[in-house]
Amino acid sequence: MQDTPPLVSIENLIVRYGKTEAVHDISLNIPRGAIYGFIGPNGAGKTSTIKVLATLLRPSAGRVRVCGHDVVTNPGEVRRKIGYLPDFFGVYDDLSAEEYLHFFAAAYHIPSSKRRGIIADVLSLTDLTAKAQAPVDGLSRGMKQRLGIARLLLHDPEFLLLDEPANGLDPRARIEMRELLKELQNLGKTILISSHILHELAQFCSHIGILEQGRVVAAGPLQEIYRTLSLDRAIHIGLAGSSAPWLEKIRAIAGVASVEEQPDRLVVRLREGELSPEDLLDVIRATGARVRMFQPDAVDMETAFMKLTEGKTA
Repeated sequence: MQDTPPLVSIENLIVRYGKTEAVHDISLNIPRGAIYGFIGPNGAGKTSTIKVLATLLRPSAGRVRVCGHDVVTNPGEVRRKIGYLPDFFGVYDDLSAEEYLHFFAAAYHIPSSKRRGIIADVLSLTDLTAKAQAPVDGLSRGMKQRLGIARLLLHDPEFLLLDEPANGLDPRARIEMRELLKELQNLGKTILISSHILHELAQFCSHIGILEQGRVVAAGPLQEIYRTLSLDRAIHIGLAGSSAPWLEKIRAIAGVASVEEQPDRLVVRLREGELSPEDLLDVIRATGARVRMFQPDAVDMETAFMKLTEGKTA
């Protein structure tokens, strides 16, 4: 059985602005159904690459295919398959949220007989039904971001490109955005998201691509990158009664890098790829210890980023 072809294929992409080469010969694939985190400092080439994928910028060299269509030779088909949300997007302040979506539904050539139902669906999905009649200029930054996502979902695209969607959002709005992206993945969407908020990307991205100076320094499934870098995952464990009888048994478990005893818990560090948190829990229970708290931390993407990059821009 052949592997499923990637939804997005980038081969030897180069983007030049005059004599400046912003993207240097990058190649990467984005699998169907992935949430792909696109990471890098300002000037790394992220936005230029996203604009090529959105058919807004012609590549200087290389080949880019989205949903099986070449972005240069068949941009119209690509646009029908994608939804693009730039960092700063235009809204029409004299319209209500519903009127704004009607405007874009017409631009997408959605038949008038279907528009009201589709708009109701995307408002519900983005939790904006109560704001349908609210003027756009009265919406918070987070609600405007959700309205932007509602707009790009109108034509039911397969591939969503989100350039810094959490930029300027407060903590609650960032959490709401994260949950919305997970729901969109559950609905079968493939998502490319660029962000500087690395610890949040670690909580929901399945794949990442790290760019520096217009070059890919790492790309692939998140767990594979962590294994390559030999990163540890911290697990906070509370045991019933004294933890002293169990310390050496836990330290002896294959894949455990260290065990730190704290007043109310143990902090166990696992070598990523050697032992999963789920397997650790099973082994600890098999020793006879009673576990009352078991809290894995997300693997530290910031540490991965610092190990792989040098802090340079193009």
